[in-house]
Amino acid sequence: MNLKELFTEDRGVSPVIGVILMVAITVILAAVIGAFVLGLGDQASNTAPQASFSFDYNNSDPGNVTVTHDGGDTIPDGELRLTATGDDWDNARDWDGDASAGSSEYIDPDDDESYAEGDTVRVIWDSGDSSNTLRSFDIPNDAE
Repeated sequence: MNLKELFTEDRGVSPVIGVILMVAITVILAAVIGAFVLGLGDQASNTAPQASFSFDYNNSDPGNVTVTHDGGDTIPDGELRLTATGDDWDNARDWDGDASAGSSEYIDPDDDESYAEGDTVRVIWDSGDSSNTLRSFDIPNDAE
């Protein structure tokens, strides 16, 4: 083999390499079109925010649970609410304004009531199309 011929040869890309490239492009296009047809692109944009919350409960009269946004995504006004399970709780409380790091809200039992062990306070994100519980807190056994 002549080394000079190797560098001056004018042949194109091998037909095997061309077929491999065409198959790869076809697979990529099929995946992108399939994602849009099946609506997977819409689901990706409607994921729950990533945020950290902490709870501080006060069992004095009248008592309440303060929920603090510790960090993560800012959640727009109207998409976050606090709920509590148990017989003595108000139904729900919306977060006032945008929930950003350092902001806090509280939820309290009905008038003249108190916490009960096993009650659960939840931070719920609701965008209209989907909702998620971002964090929950169980009232400890020394709540009464």
